[in-house]
Amino acid sequence: MTEITIALAKGRLAECAAGLFENAGIDMSFLNTPTRKLVFYDEKNKVKFFFAKPADVPTYVEYGAADIGIVGRDTIAEEGRALYEVMDLGFGKCRMCVCGPESLKDNLDSIANKKVATKYPHIAKEYFEHVKKESVEIIKLNGSVELAPIVGLSDVIVDIVESGKTLAENGLCVLETISDVSARMIVNRVSMKTKRERILELVDKMKEKRDESR
Repeated sequence: MTEITIALAKGRLAECAAGLFENAGIDMSFLNTPTRKLVFYDEKNKVKFFFAKPADVPTYVEYGAADIGIVGRDTIAEEGRALYEVMDLGFGKCRMCVCGPESLKDNLDSIANKKVATKYPHIAKEYFEHVKKESVEIIKLNGSVELAPIVGLSDVIVDIVESGKTLAENGLCVLETISDVSARMIVNRVSMKTKRERILELVDKMKEKRDESR
């Protein structure tokens, strides 16, 4: 049996993916065991898992350290790596949005030379330049971007929105939706050729479980 290596984004996405992998007959019990280990093996099924920060998962997959990765569509778009996106896993659903003060609702285009704060500079730049056809100043932040328009650092933000509760509590709202986001399976380009049968078998079994839960 051909061995495959899977990179999991640390946190909720890995936990949500467990049921799909288990449906494919893979032992995911390691998720329930407190440990500092980063690499785990299912010897029976010849599967190796390792955890990585979400932003690093596409890099591991592109360079072949992992055959498969589980990560959010937002991370895939931001990193822009050369890989195959083969499956929408159906969980981790949210939206990538332009957000700002309520006063800008239906009035976003009135601001010239916008300052945009975001954890996703590539996505923000692509959206404003290629969709909105305007040049903006992108300000990269790593923490709570909702703070930026409140303290005057930026006019608006580009960020992930789930319920919108945090926005509302800070006097902000969704101004425009850039794209829908969910967890995806990504595959290394070479692995898709050399391990194609094994990978597609895994994808088919995971799709069965995903479709049952919808």
